[in-house]
Amino acid sequence: MERETSRTTDEPPQRQPDFGLFGPQSVTWRVHADPMMLPAGLRALLLQALHPLAMAGVAEHSRYREDPWGRLFRTAQYVGAVTYGSTAQAEAALARVRAVHLRVRGTDPDTGAGYRADDPELLTWVHCCETDSFLRVTRAGGLRLTAAEADRYVAEQRETAWRLGVPRTAPLPATVDELDDYFDRIRPELRAGPAAREAARFAVLPPMPLWVALATPARPAWTGIMALGVASLPRWARRLYGLPGWPVADLGARVATRSLRTSLLVLPAALREGPHLKEARARLAAHG
Repeated sequence: MERETSRTTDEPPQRQPDFGLFGPQSVTWRVHADPMMLPAGLRALLLQALHPLAMAGVAEHSRYREDPWGRLFRTAQYVGAVTYGSTAQAEAALARVRAVHLRVRGTDPDTGAGYRADDPELLTWVHCCETDSFLRVTRAGGLRLTAAEADRYVAEQRETAWRLGVPRTAPLPATVDELDDYFDRIRPELRAGPAAREAARFAVLPPMPLWVALATPARPAWTGIMALGVASLPRWARRLYGLPGWPVADLGARVATRSLRTSLLVLPAALREGPHLKEARARLAAHG
């Protein structure tokens, strides 16, 4: 009996799986698994375009006009890797973005102001647009989060911003209220210039192969999803784009968002979930 006990205690401890930067207990895993992440991501892009320096960087350095679908795919892969990948996978994805940021610098042609993508203030702007959009659109669609869980999500997302280059001493929003305060402070700096309006028009009607546009429901489906992204923008952002900012539009967006989410949840998980989430679920199942 003593020998059996000794043999058991001598066994090496079971190695814990690497769940990356957040893990299955995080609110981030729940939010980023939601089927409304696509319109949420489109909302984030439209919001980001309202910052003149951020938009200047996109207009002068991005290939979104030549390869819109490739850019969308790479963005989805990045979010999946950072959210659900192992620590090594997340760090590799972040390193690729940091390397791109080092090359993105120039001058805003409208104002003459210089910009660089690794500027902590621009990184904070992009981060806040993504965090706000992912949280608000998924909750509007029906994802049930308490106020405390919503605050936790905002706090968790700071990890990504820090690893992309925002100093840990910077005043990054850690709650929903702080996120709202950030947008209130930065609104005087925002505008929908020609480049932002062009990007918005391109996003609404991106190029598609003729056979896809005519023989599949891709065009109307994309238009509907994009319309949700536009309608879910804050009223002040819609007004900057010259769109109605009426409260009734907010109600219509919530109804449409809930309807789309309900229909998407009917699909099998194999069709809804990305590869990084599937791999994470497999690691979780293996861990027991």
